[in-house]
Amino acid sequence: MTGPIDYAWSEQFAGDIQYGFVNSKVAAHGQFAPRVILNQAGSTVEHALIEELRGAEKFAFSVAFISAGAIAQLKQHLKDFKGAGTIVTSDYLGFNTPTAFAELLNLKRRLGIDVRIHSAEHFHPKGYIFTHERNLTAMVGSANLTSDALSRNHEWTLKVSAADGSDLATQLEKIIGDQVLDSTPLTQDWIDKYAETFVAPPQHHTTRPELAPGADSVEIKPNSMQQDALLALDFVRAQGERRAIVISATGTGKTMLTALDVRSVNPARMLFIVHREQILLRTIREFKKVLGGPDSDYGLLTGTSKDLDSRYVFATVQTLSQRQTLGLIPPHTFNYVVIDEAHHAGAETYRRVIDHLNPDFLLGLTATPERTDGFNVFELFDYNVPYEIRLGKALESEMLAPFHYYGISDLAFDDEDEPPADVPLGVLITPERVLHLIEAIELYGQAGVAPRGLIFCSRVDEARALSHELNLRPLNGRRLRTVVLAATDSIQERDTRVAQLEAGELDYILTVDLFNEGVDIPSINQVIMLRQTQSAIVFVQQLGRGLRLAEGKEHLVVIDFIGNYANNFMIPIALFGDESLNRESLRERLNETVEAGALPGLSSVSFDEVSRERVLKSIGRAQLDSLSNLKIALVAMRNRVGRTPTLMDFQRFESVDPVLLATKKEHFPALVQSLLREPSGLTEQESKALQLLSHEVLAAKRLHEFVLLRLLLDRGVVSTDAIGAAFSGAGISADPVTITSVVDTFTLDGYAQSDLTRYVRPLAIRDSELVRLTPEFRDSYATSSAFRSAVDDVLVTGEDLTGKRYRRDVPFTPGLQYSRRDAARLLGWDRTNQSTIYGVKVDTTLGVSAIFVTLEKSDEVAASTAYKDQLLDPSTMRWFTKSNRRLDSADVAPIVKAAVDVHVFVKKDDAEGTDHYYLGQATAHDAVQTVMPDGKGGALPVVEMHLRFDEPVRQGLFDYFSPRSLV
Repeated sequence: MTGPIDYAWSEQFAGDIQYGFVNSKVAAHGQFAPRVILNQAGSTVEHALIEELRGAEKFAFSVAFISAGAIAQLKQHLKDFKGAGTIVTSDYLGFNTPTAFAELLNLKRRLGIDVRIHSAEHFHPKGYIFTHERNLTAMVGSANLTSDALSRNHEWTLKVSAADGSDLATQLEKIIGDQVLDSTPLTQDWIDKYAETFVAPPQHHTTRPELAPGADSVEIKPNSMQQDALLALDFVRAQGERRAIVISATGTGKTMLTALDVRSVNPARMLFIVHREQILLRTIREFKKVLGGPDSDYGLLTGTSKDLDSRYVFATVQTLSQRQTLGLIPPHTFNYVVIDEAHHAGAETYRRVIDHLNPDFLLGLTATPERTDGFNVFELFDYNVPYEIRLGKALESEMLAPFHYYGISDLAFDDEDEPPADVPLGVLITPERVLHLIEAIELYGQAGVAPRGLIFCSRVDEARALSHELNLRPLNGRRLRTVVLAATDSIQERDTRVAQLEAGELDYILTVDLFNEGVDIPSINQVIMLRQTQSAIVFVQQLGRGLRLAEGKEHLVVIDFIGNYANNFMIPIALFGDESLNRESLRERLNETVEAGALPGLSSVSFDEVSRERVLKSIGRAQLDSLSNLKIALVAMRNRVGRTPTLMDFQRFESVDPVLLATKKEHFPALVQSLLREPSGLTEQESKALQLLSHEVLAAKRLHEFVLLRLLLDRGVVSTDAIGAAFSGAGISADPVTITSVVDTFTLDGYAQSDLTRYVRPLAIRDSELVRLTPEFRDSYATSSAFRSAVDDVLVTGEDLTGKRYRRDVPFTPGLQYSRRDAARLLGWDRTNQSTIYGVKVDTTLGVSAIFVTLEKSDEVAASTAYKDQLLDPSTMRWFTKSNRRLDSADVAPIVKAAVDVHVFVKKDDAEGTDHYYLGQATAHDAVQTVMPDGKGGALPVVEMHLRFDEPVRQGLFDYFSPRSLV
């Protein structure tokens, strides 16, 4: 490190050291303060490593144990790192696998990282050193470079900084220098010799069914998840139901679960129906493991086999649905019938079979019950869903292989506009694009592991041309072997190619949508998406092809080539299962997950800078809450519950944000009436009252309004003392200012004239110390079932949503979004005050203030208001007051003197809309009088200060706002 330590940096560093080691009451930035890093509360060892990599000039890792999964999690960040890197490890205890060493050697070859093997017999350090311009930062503790240690294990890692030239910095530099001298570069020869004697530890997946101790294969015991499902199925049957559908993510063992249930029920005859013949033999093998019995118990019903007399018959729907076949099967032949991939059951072939058969129990299996063709799979199974596990929960429960997703820019589409659907083949298949694909596979694929991959293309002609080009080129020094499978290929051809892939005789199968479902290839370790994401359902289906657990399979690599597509917003919807249709929720989930570096179940999501920008731009432009999207959601929920859906349905199934649904139009029944043509049954007066409830009470962002609404509905009239007692009983603030503010929501006191005009009349009347429902509201609630149901729906949904989403102990929940109107409500100001909160509002009477900041100003913003506000670290923000302000100004002095509580709200830019993220309560430090340009060559007085938050800003949110982030 070179360069003088300037005074400002020295002061900041000294302040942080004083704060961290001597006195925590000292004002400091905190960037260089010591910190113990734990894998909890959104903070992880992995994130701390990523954060340091982003600002370092070079790094050195000295770590005993390293896993291939951990390298995969950090790979994109290591690629983005522009400095010099060193990793020192060893073969201590034989923990590191040959695959992990192959990944390390790949980092050396592709990224130039110096990877070395230490000579010590008992090499056991866990240290990470980052060299910055003026200091070293060290992370030392218990965390090895493994997936568990980075994000899940209970680890203690101390992060400390030392100035360049200090004794600690000198010690650290010497340790790293000595380790480099006492180590040798990692080579392929060394890995080959290591692999000859390496013994892999036995793999154990607790989520798989297990053999009972000392038992043979017919005594497989269900795991805990399957036990829950089996109990749920038993309960459904005990209730007298004869049909049910199980929703279970691809790869979670639906077949094994069904076999276990069949064993429990012990039917005289069973029929298992599939829509693709390829999976029948594998299905029979799974059932034999559970049910045992002679081979004669298991029969095939296909185009070439007609084993109708077997106890357990496994049939293709194509053969079974033929009239001559059904004619041979009396309706009561089978006691238990299973329909695999039941979302196809709306087809004529399935309906013919289902209408003909009359089993004691009909079970449907699907990973994706949602349909776009109007078929209601839930209705077919009498709306009985005893068990449901989606992708996120399955990953968290380790029922699936972890995956590492890499979103990288597609070279074919670097133009500003989205490419046309009929882009010429010559543009899709160019030498540059083929080379880009191979280089991406060599970097992001699993080094030392033979690829068994699927490549999903946009068109069949693209797949054929690409396969031809790939077969002419090497991958990691070996000629590629790829084939194309299309819908026109025979089942025999498909089976042959799949068998070749599983046997290692092929590297990749290229296809369009052929393998979205109905094929089981557990050994797949790569899924490459070379087409735009048109559907979140299809994305998850294609991702799911590689998520099955398999012997020797550590994880799945997903490489997604992202062009300038309008539909890119579907990628985070699919990855995170976020169905809220809330743009801010989607953007926040994307940024937070990428910066934190981990998903449930040791999976990870990474984007290069260009592709991440493309996805975020798509989110910003997408009309997620369009009426067409809302109609799709309403129809899907109606199909799910078998009736007109309620707001609470969307809340309990974690679907579309209920507040969005209730405020898109006057209220939710109005939305239903508009999109589903189902009359609301409300009078005009009732509609206005429900509008007020939806836009003011449901959207209140605190529990108070719902406590008061329930009180009023129960009693009709309540005193302010009773309101305060109810608030206290609910564990929420009950001070007079809050009580008045909550009552105002119902009486419309302090509201602007435009609100009074919109709502016509209030819901309640304030009479001295009493609050009573208006007679009109009370009478409608008592006599109109439609109105009462709608009001109750708002109430129960709001109670559940608010109780789960917002904190009770503070007026604002850090990390969530609020408008100026929300701030006025929650701070006890009249609602008309929302129009007066420009940047900052100070109320010395109530002792509160609100600061609203837009970090990235538009180019059109005048120079006199283009403040350079900035988050310096998770605990500190640099903030400038309005221009023409001095230290003794009325809206500055109370903040500087800590005479008011300061609440800080921030948004990145105006493209995010009117809402701001609440960062927390803060106190002012280091306030100084300064100037800013007025745009005319002059200067205007302004006050600059540091706002220090009482609680650090959540790491993912800080990363999103930090100027060090990628976008």
